[in-house]
Amino acid sequence: MARKKTNKKVASAVSNTVSFKTRVQDPKNRIVLSIILLLFSVYLLLAFTSFYFSYEKDYSKLNYSWLDLVRNADIKVDNMMGKTGAAIANQFIHNWFGLGSYGFVILSFVAGLKLLRTKNIHFGKVFRNTVFLGIWLSITMGYLFGDIYDANWGGAHGFYMSKWLNAFVGKVGTAFILLIWIFTYILFAFPNSQRKFSALATKLSSVSGIKFTWFDKINWPDWLKSAPINKTVLKDVSGISNEQSHNTPLSNLESEEDSFVVNNNKLFNNKDKGLKNSNGNSKEEFYFLGSDGNAIKPSDDFEVSDLTKNKEEVVILGAETTLKEGIPLGVSKKEDIVTDEIKRELDDYDPTLDLSRYQIPPLELLEEHQKEVTEVTNEELMSNKNIIVETLKTFKIEIKKIKAQIGPTVTLYEIIPEAGVRISKIKNLEDDIALNLSALGIRIIAPMPGRGTIGIEVPNRKPEIVSMRSVITSSKFQNSDYELPIALGKTISNETYVADLTKMPHLLVAGATGQGKSVGLNAIITSLLYKKHPSQLKFVFVDPKKVELTLYEKIERHFLAKLPDAEDSIITDNQQVLNTLASLNIEMDLRYNLLKAAGVRNIAEYNAKFISRRLNPNDGHRFLPYIVLVIDEFADLIMTAGKEVELPIARLAQLARAVGIHLIVATQRPSTNIITGTIKANFPTRLAFKVASMVDSRTILDMPGANQLIGRGDMLITQGSEIIRLQCAFIDTKEIDKITDYIGSQQAYPTPYLLPEFSNDNESGIGSVDLENRDDLFEDAARIVVLHQQGSTSLIQRKLSIGYNRAGRIIDQLEAAGVVGAFEGSKARQVLISDEHSLENFLSSLR
Repeated sequence: MARKKTNKKVASAVSNTVSFKTRVQDPKNRIVLSIILLLFSVYLLLAFTSFYFSYEKDYSKLNYSWLDLVRNADIKVDNMMGKTGAAIANQFIHNWFGLGSYGFVILSFVAGLKLLRTKNIHFGKVFRNTVFLGIWLSITMGYLFGDIYDANWGGAHGFYMSKWLNAFVGKVGTAFILLIWIFTYILFAFPNSQRKFSALATKLSSVSGIKFTWFDKINWPDWLKSAPINKTVLKDVSGISNEQSHNTPLSNLESEEDSFVVNNNKLFNNKDKGLKNSNGNSKEEFYFLGSDGNAIKPSDDFEVSDLTKNKEEVVILGAETTLKEGIPLGVSKKEDIVTDEIKRELDDYDPTLDLSRYQIPPLELLEEHQKEVTEVTNEELMSNKNIIVETLKTFKIEIKKIKAQIGPTVTLYEIIPEAGVRISKIKNLEDDIALNLSALGIRIIAPMPGRGTIGIEVPNRKPEIVSMRSVITSSKFQNSDYELPIALGKTISNETYVADLTKMPHLLVAGATGQGKSVGLNAIITSLLYKKHPSQLKFVFVDPKKVELTLYEKIERHFLAKLPDAEDSIITDNQQVLNTLASLNIEMDLRYNLLKAAGVRNIAEYNAKFISRRLNPNDGHRFLPYIVLVIDEFADLIMTAGKEVELPIARLAQLARAVGIHLIVATQRPSTNIITGTIKANFPTRLAFKVASMVDSRTILDMPGANQLIGRGDMLITQGSEIIRLQCAFIDTKEIDKITDYIGSQQAYPTPYLLPEFSNDNESGIGSVDLENRDDLFEDAARIVVLHQQGSTSLIQRKLSIGYNRAGRIIDQLEAAGVVGAFEGSKARQVLISDEHSLENFLSSLR
């Protein structure tokens, strides 16, 4: 009996449902119901919106039940939809979902439209999205405004749900959940989001070197799948083959086998659809499917390639293509045309892929060297100010105003003198002010460029150490977009000084021994190591002292360049220096030929063109890294090789900047025979540490000032007419060891960057000397050389009273015979035989 009763209930429910559907499907009932739903949605919209403006006034009245509100005529509300609207809005917004309640407005409105049989409305999809977003919005508003319950932004649902989530996973965890929630919604709600996120993942992969392949591995539901993807094999214009998926979304495609879309119009093959052409036969033609469902034939002069015959040989140029005189375009043979759109979608060449896992050294490898906080006290400032004022008054110089600007090692006092005071009079008091201040040395800048004041730089009693870490971590360096940024230190105003080596474009560094010159070079090199990838930068190190730059041997296969036949990447031999300079000149000429062939003016334009695959590697084009030549002791090279070193360096300085070769030359002997006019003319940027005399300062900077520095990294840098005082960043040998160890432990190139080969013609010339045809004065010249233990052409010329050319031939014969050593520039050749007895035995063996 129980089963029979149950079956009757089920049958009754089914019949009632069928009866309801039948009634709804009646056109009259459907129109009436749709109008009711549409008007109800408008009523809800107005009631909800009015609620937010009238809630504070109606708050006390909304505590009554709806029936009490309706019965009591004395109760009045400010809601524009009356008591009923206020009660409904209070229930939905305050007691339920807050702003998420507007979802009911949307659902009611869409349901009304759906009953009117409006096309392109999917109520199920709208329902899913509205419920999903409504709940998320309620919780999010409760999370953001949870402390103000009466604000009604999230309603009771949002308030209590956010409180529960905060207690369960914390505020940060709740924020993560809400972000993942909305991200998931966007990913699944919009069909094209998968492709867009995949494209974003591809770009992130090319930048970071990490492959994001999980988007492509997601098993997407049918209703979420993007439009079909035509996979074609494209030939790169640079000559490198690339297999690339060319995404062409085709919207509203009913059947992939028998139709395709151009400009969102369906194009059908009449043979597959059983249509007849205008002549009544079944000749294969293509038609557009109009909005009314009828086939429309294109004009006779319009040709469309048949994609159904050979799908692998075509490229569809995109769903949105151009229109020409109302005729859709968009289909082309792959062999006939490769459009600009396809070229743009080809991946750019990435020079860092060979070492895609390379990581810049972490900042933790650098140390903060300031053990205690050192600052200039008010007592020190006031004392120095009073001394300056009193000293100037002693010499009858009145000042209007004085202000101080504290730097890491010096404080700048800017003074404004009274009218009629001559600037030269203040400049002449430099020594008197220094004497009264008991300072190591002061520098007067009269006038200060662009300020209309006179500056007096006074050393601080307790100078501050500027660590390399402080300048590397500064936002000015980290956010720098320079090609070759170098962080040198801090200015008088305590600002990090960052410059672009490509704009300098070469740097001349000079200073006395022990004043911070080598530390400055290490700071420059470290700055570049913290900014550039090994594929973008190469160093050529010349270290005649053999101890300063050997720390960088560990990064030989990452950042260093050398000659193919060189044993060491750090060049210490003078003859190897000459060969390397000659090789760099060859590299410069080769690069200029590449720039000429590419039709560009500098290395930045050339590399941009190569990266965008507009240059063919088969034509000799390649990615060009920047090359920085660092010479630690230039004076030693000039003393030993003279013009042989100066001329190739001058040529590089004149021409190499455009092709990405930059020079950093350092010397501790800033004299005119070392820093010649040719060198100074091609090094507009000069950096001076403390020097011994004003003459040396003028040699470097063309003005005094470097002789008044206090040492320990205190320096002046000039670019043109502007001169800036800096405190050089300090980096210790231990820090450099850590950095080079970190870089050296990573994957490297098989070999260092190889410079072009260079053959020394002079060396081959010595070997071709015929000792059988020795000069008649050969033995006399050998005796003179051994007697004086000096192998020079001028000595033989003077002692034997012969011409220079003959003396030169004799010295070549003596070198070939083994009496004297190889040419060493301006120095005399080394004599290989120590005494006359050994010489006579040697000469007798030659007879």
